[in-house]
Amino acid sequence: MADKNEKKQLTIAEIITKARAVDRVSVRQIIANCFTDFFELHGDRQLTDDQAIVGGIAKFQGTAVTVIGIQKGQNLAENLATNFGQPSPNGYRKALRLMKQAEKFGRPIITFVNTAGAYPGIEAEERGQGEAIARNLYEMSDLTVPVITVITGEGGSGGALALAVANKVFILENAVYSVLSPEGFATILWKDGKRRDEAAELMKMTSQHLFEMGVVDGIIEEDNLFEHLSEKLASALQELATVSADGLQEQRYERFRKF
Repeated sequence: MADKNEKKQLTIAEIITKARAVDRVSVRQIIANCFTDFFELHGDRQLTDDQAIVGGIAKFQGTAVTVIGIQKGQNLAENLATNFGQPSPNGYRKALRLMKQAEKFGRPIITFVNTAGAYPGIEAEERGQGEAIARNLYEMSDLTVPVITVITGEGGSGGALALAVANKVFILENAVYSVLSPEGFATILWKDGKRRDEAAELMKMTSQHLFEMGVVDGIIEEDNLFEHLSEKLASALQELATVSADGLQEQRYERFRKF
């Protein structure tokens, strides 16, 4: 007889549905429950403020940190305001501005990722979407402070990676992380987006697959999420606090070279 407390093994389709759920935990909810004294900062100092990127200074268990995350809406109005969690170039430049500020003042950086990908509209391309993402990858690799990333829902393509060049990457148990959507993969490979679940199996995009391959450093249980998340962040910050600036850069280099 099965243990009543044993978790039901979800299918790939069920995991993707959970990762994309409208009521998926948001970065603002995480900040409210895991951090204190949050002071939000706005704007990229070039054009505008992208609401898809939330960032600022906070305290985590008494330590000053910079928190940056991709915000999806939980209703139509919020999704329109945040562009359904698809950041614009201005959002990525805002995130980079906050990361460079964190480096200046020696604050660890914690990022939260939940996006299907960067905004693909014409205006985003006109404002330099590709360059903004590439700039973040380049600059994050060279940061001299600890960087921790948590994939909270979808982690899609370069739009996710632009906030995830980190020393430690964790993922919620029902989140996914991949180079593109399974629908896109199926369309490219088989010219049939309906073969999404088959594509997802091949892509090995679930938390367990990613952990086994070494793409992520740990899986965070979603029961009592904020407690488990805080424990994981505390442990990672304590570990990275002992690593030199050169060591942090080297760690990130080695991490991504092995992929």
